Amino acid sequence: MNSVESSLTHQPLSPLIQLIDDDEAVRSSLALLIGTVGLRVQSWADPVAFLEGFDRESIGAIVLDVRMPGLSGLTVLERLVAQGVDQPIIMLTGHGTVEMCRRAFKSGAAEFLEKPVNDEALIDALQHAVRQHVRSRQRHQADRAARERYAQLSEREREVLGLIIEGLTNKEIGRALELSPRTVETHRAHLFAKLEVDSLAHLIRGYASLVEQQDGSS
Repeated sequence: MNSVESSLTHQPLSPLIQLIDDDEAVRSSLALLIGTVGLRVQSWADPVAFLEGFDRESIGAIVLDVRMPGLSGLTVLERLVAQGVDQPIIMLTGHGTVEMCRRAFKSGAAEFLEKPVNDEALIDALQHAVRQHVRSRQRHQADRAARERYAQLSEREREVLGLIIEGLTNKEIGRALELSPRTVETHRAHLFAKLEVDSLAHLIRGYASLVEQQDGSS
């Protein structure tokens, strides 16, 4: 049988669960279970094929068996983390030990479940993992958008922004940069427009940490 078995009967944009287990019966039963809550499933018998072919951009999670011929699940886990894969990873094993569990969590696993897997525990873990991944991707996209908007600022606007975030008034900023209050107000209006913020609170919430990062790297 082909190492890739897909169950894609749900909505195209529903989260995608990658299921890696060398046992065909386990793959079939778990895929059926996961599909009952509206999650798509892509199943893999071969961990090497999975590493080479799975969709790293999809929203979802990874369910990974620990004991497989060839690459072990723990080795796959470590490779995924080293490669920056951001989908949460749930480890499954029929022969769990405290040391194995410790290593899995230390390596970046989101959850560690023993076989035979409790259906409710697996579904709860997957739904939590998917929610976590959605939030993570949203934060990443927001951070990237903020960096792109920040890059549009002129050097002077960045200076004004930094002093605004430090809590200085327009007059104080003008004295610090040897600018008139009217010029400071113009820079302030421009940077508010470029950063797409409509209040001081919005500005600080969205850009204070970014300004600190830029100051720290300069």
